[in-house]
Amino acid sequence: MSDFMSLFADLVGSLADLLEPVFQGSAMAAAIVLFTACVRLLVHPLSRASARGQKARAKLSPQIAELRKKHSKNPEKLQKAVLELHRAEKVSPLSGCLPSLFQLPAFFLLYHLFSNSRIGGEANALLGHKLFEAPLGGRWADALADGGVFGAQGLVYLGLFAIVAAVATFNFGRTKKQMAMAAPVTGGSDAQQVPGMGAITKVMPFMSFMTLFTVAFVPLAAALYVVTSTTWSAVERAVLYRDMPYGAAGASALATAG
Repeated sequence: MSDFMSLFADLVGSLADLLEPVFQGSAMAAAIVLFTACVRLLVHPLSRASARGQKARAKLSPQIAELRKKHSKNPEKLQKAVLELHRAEKVSPLSGCLPSLFQLPAFFLLYHLFSNSRIGGEANALLGHKLFEAPLGGRWADALADGGVFGAQGLVYLGLFAIVAAVATFNFGRTKKQMAMAAPVTGGSDAQQVPGMGAITKVMPFMSFMTLFTVAFVPLAAALYVVTSTTWSAVERAVLYRDMPYGAAGASALATAG
């Protein structure tokens, strides 16, 4: 594991060296943003496949409505029929979570890389890099202790919080609108008959705001990954689901962090 982390540290360091003539002292932060973009490009085919799956699932809404009428007095039979319909049409009700799951290793790599003082038995030189005045290995609590909310480090976090809040507000409005438009079409059946979706439906409009807590408590390098990935996700979903006014609600919720 230590050899792999050393290799990954060298890779990120080399990328920062390439960007240093342009970004100078913030080259490592720029390298993390570029690394995140590369990860998202690799995951993009999964996002496109997820979008196709969600669109296929939306087309099943009339059939699900019929099943709901047919088995209105037998919830267990209705749930089984809905799941069988999904299997028959090769549609996964939770397909929207796959892109997020495949990004987790990259996030944990950065988290581990900027949380340890030693990598491969040597001092972790990456911890000396900064985004403006904020160390990439530091956390918001460190920034508060060194200058407070409006100190040099605190302002970096305020900027990240502002980006996350803007993206979360965009996702909140979009998801609420999609859910409102979905209700007359599906009669709420998807949320009721897919195991676990009822609870997800209740919290999905607020899931984007959870990213604020992540940014506040992880090392700044990992926070940069989260902010970049979340912003990418918002733009990506807006494009992939632009011709699908109501069917992306589930995907928006499941892919929010991603």
